Amino acid sequence: MHSHNTSMNHSPMDCIAEETVFSIGEAAKRIGSTIKTVRYYDEIGLVKPSRYTEGGHRLYTAEDIRLLELTAALRYMDFGIDDIRHIIYGEVPVDAAIDEHIQSLELQVRTLTNMMALLHQAKEQGGDALRYLVKLVHTRTVSAEQREQYISEKVEESHLFKDIPVEWRDPVLYFFNKYVVHQPRTTAKQTAAWLELQTLMSDPQFIADLKKVELQFSSITNQPRYHASLWIKKIEDVQSRLNLALKQRYTAGSKAVQSIIDEMALLHANSKQSRPKESFFHAYAQYIESTRTTRLERCNALCAIISPQYRQLYKGSLLLYRGVQWRLQHQ
Repeated sequence: MHSHNTSMNHSPMDCIAEETVFSIGEAAKRIGSTIKTVRYYDEIGLVKPSRYTEGGHRLYTAEDIRLLELTAALRYMDFGIDDIRHIIYGEVPVDAAIDEHIQSLELQVRTLTNMMALLHQAKEQGGDALRYLVKLVHTRTVSAEQREQYISEKVEESHLFKDIPVEWRDPVLYFFNKYVVHQPRTTAKQTAAWLELQTLMSDPQFIADLKKVELQFSSITNQPRYHASLWIKKIEDVQSRLNLALKQRYTAGSKAVQSIIDEMALLHANSKQSRPKESFFHAYAQYIESTRTTRLERCNALCAIISPQYRQLYKGSLLLYRGVQWRLQHQ
């Protein structure tokens, strides 16, 4: 646990002696929370007590209290449980997590501002307020057809797939099209996220980042062992296994996650290789790292807002990335 990242310089918990332990009730009281909440953090593996009584009752140390206090502060700032987990265990840089949350809050502010404007306009219509509100929402909602048309035009305009074989263009955009472009239900927040995504797609540096990613993808899938259509089905199977690994909270170095990495490697590796070589994992790690630029990360965050399914896909890709890193460190 990266406790050095989570200690708070001016926390009232700092006065606690390191050897002191507290019951779950005392721990809850010290962080201004409830026993139910502290027990929940233990049950989901977020902040577990370091010790137990002979009777099996939880005992929290000073460091446990600090982590609980940090968790309470992050929850107060509306961080999600998964985001808090990544911060506590050092899986994402703190600055990056804060920046992403700021962007998320800014999007919420824009969304709420737009919603308030629509409601004020509708209210001015008097008795026809609700009917007018329906019309206003309809004019601002972006349909799947409109998203598909926009993406098609943007891909054509940017020559994004210039160096990608025709049969691999659909697989490259498969999950984006499935979960983002063809997302059937749209809320005000999803619409705001899509509008920001459109702005991002007009950024030349974003397009340059995408082209770099696709070039690396093309280089490591040279002479793939599967046809593109079968490759998609196998990728979906890998994603299902990643979803299960996330649900079971498997670690990056677990046999389950490492087995998924082996399967993913075979999907990308050259068909002439009986099994991926060490050099492949280095190349694959570089490919994943190329997707982690500021703009591409923001794209993923926006897509996750538009689609809960894409959010799960993104979480799976992060687990895969950590698994590859673990593999390289332990080879």
